[in-house]
Amino acid sequence: MRARILGWALLLPVAAAAQDAPTPVVAPSAQGDVSVTIYTNDVALIQDVRPLALGTGRVRQDLPDVSAAIRPETVSLSVADAAIVEQNFDYDLLSPSSLMEQAVGETITLLRTNPATGVETRERARVLAVNGGVVLEVGGRIEVLRDDGLPVRAIFDRVPASLRARPTLSVTLASTRAGTRPATLSYLSRGLGWSADYVALFDQARGVIDVQGWVTLRNTSGTTFANARTLLVAGEVASEDGDRNQYRPQRPRPRGRITQAGTETAGREQLGDFYLYPLPERTVIADKQTKQVSFLDVKGARASSGYSFENGWLGTADQPRSASSVLRFANSGAAGLGDALPAGTVRVYVRDARGQPQFTGENRIDHTPQGSQVALSTGDAFDVKVRPVVEQRTKLGDTRWRTAMRYTLTNARPTPVTVELVQAGLDWTDTRILSESARSARRDAGATVWQVPVPANGEAVVTATFDTRY
Repeated sequence: MRARILGWALLLPVAAAAQDAPTPVVAPSAQGDVSVTIYTNDVALIQDVRPLALGTGRVRQDLPDVSAAIRPETVSLSVADAAIVEQNFDYDLLSPSSLMEQAVGETITLLRTNPATGVETRERARVLAVNGGVVLEVGGRIEVLRDDGLPVRAIFDRVPASLRARPTLSVTLASTRAGTRPATLSYLSRGLGWSADYVALFDQARGVIDVQGWVTLRNTSGTTFANARTLLVAGEVASEDGDRNQYRPQRPRPRGRITQAGTETAGREQLGDFYLYPLPERTVIADKQTKQVSFLDVKGARASSGYSFENGWLGTADQPRSASSVLRFANSGAAGLGDALPAGTVRVYVRDARGQPQFTGENRIDHTPQGSQVALSTGDAFDVKVRPVVEQRTKLGDTRWRTAMRYTLTNARPTPVTVELVQAGLDWTDTRILSESARSARRDAGATVWQVPVPANGEAVVTATFDTRY
């Protein structure tokens, strides 16, 4: 029968006569004056200024409470009148499993309690292996520590020196004088990141949106940074992070499309090609915490709604398909928004007939310079449909075809709408338009676009003939 590992309780004795001593209180953080600069692609710069009491000559100094996701090769320590000889990052943290793994070959005490009588018995046991379970030698017999309903605790005589209660950087310094002086520790870390989240309340009758922007800060680094001066950087810096980046999946392309890139300079601090968003006050960045801070609050920026439909190639749809609902706005100063927008998710709300804001869709935008025109797809329209149909396809030669397309657009709404009709996939072959019932505009080599007015409770038809050469 397959044995299951028992979740054991740990008793760490301070003396042989007091093996059941209570768990000590966790010491406060050893961090000093901490500054954290966080980027959007799992890179953070930690700068920690803490006082060090050093002797003369070669001295070893432990620096606990560094990030558990530290990149050791990026560590820099600056101390007056001292030079680094060697540094080590001790990342094997104290835990029940690591303590048992370190005890292989050692002898521990098993404390068993009889559930019927409450009587406790103690046995010495040698740990033979920890491979998917704990194998012990107890009194000349082999046992597997298993979850059989009987209370068992494993008591360890000591904590191995290689296990640390907190992530610790150990350095050996060559100090030319004794005394206490500040040391500046800086390093890059994973596990800290941020994104922008936007709440947009759209008033269709007035043609405006109210936008709130929130910084969503996440910490999964395994370490809490207390009273930290925090700076957020909008933009992705190049980061060579070994094999970790080699298999990183590509982010899906945002569906919020910048139809025209802006040319306005935002009134924010910049660092090179990046915008900076400092948090106004020092804050605690707790491990396994998500924190939100407001950075944008705009009322009455101009916006409009519309519809868009894209046909993937010159093919027929078996039934009418929904057009996408699209919110269009500009983040220019003249339009009322007037700010650069870091990449993030925009959640759109519209008031219902009772005046209550209701969620109508969300999508991502990429880093958007000020003055840009943005088209944000928020979902599929219920009442606006499009059906593309191949009316005729004629082979004119071994590598040449002529295709007659008909697009039927219907609108069940009580008001007229305009649909951006896109015929995509034209760059797969050499394709040109021979004739069309409405004038289109070539968006790029692969797509042509019609702006099609569709009357209230009515339909519109667009026809076009394409010449394709393979």
